[in-house]
Amino acid sequence: MFFIVLIVLFIVLKYFDISFFAGLSWWWLGLLMAIAFIWFEFIEKALGLDKKRAHETLEKAREERVRKTFEKDKGKKR
Repeated sequence: MFFIVLIVLFIVLKYFDISFFAGLSWWWLGLLMAIAFIWFEFIEKALGLDKKRAHETLEKAREERVRKTFEKDKGKKR
């Protein structure tokens, strides 16, 4: 995600002709966008990073659900 924000920042700097980016070709920014596309579409999936994040999110939700259930049971005395 950081890479995408960086690309957007570079595009804004190029559009407004600020500093070094004024002389930079649009092809370089297109190349960065292509690299980001390849990363998110192919490399990240090949390394399993997308499923790892999804699994971590599901695991966190499960732990929260279990914690809430046991807190309810602590309030009830049998």
